[in-house]
Amino acid sequence: MRQGETLRNIGDAAKASGVSAKMIRHYESIGLVEQARRTEAGYRLYTGQDVRVLQFVHRGRALGFSLDQIGKLLGLWRDQDRASADVRALARSHIAELDRKIAEMEAMRRALVALAASCHGDARSSCPILDDLAAN
Repeated sequence: MRQGETLRNIGDAAKASGVSAKMIRHYESIGLVEQARRTEAGYRLYTGQDVRVLQFVHRGRALGFSLDQIGKLLGLWRDQDRASADVRALARSHIAELDRKIAEMEAMRRALVALAASCHGDARSSCPILDDLAAN
């Protein structure tokens, strides 16, 4: 902490970072981010750097990285001797996982479109969608 630096409470840190107070506490409890400094009364205090770390985590989550991956990325971010190839490898691995999930979702969509097209959608009680769900 720099001398004269403004400290924020958890609510202000949450607003500034986009991470809810509940998730900040969770990230601290699992060791993803460092434990906050505390007042004598036990209230958490956050520095500007703490908020930047929380923003980093928030952005990583928005890009779909797992907490484990974000932990690795935070380690690389803090390591001034890191090789950018390590960061790129992590990103490419995540891209491959996203591509796999997209392919799965596209297959689910195609199957559901076909089922929806086969359903009469009228007063009949028979429904191919329900029949298919029951068959599997």
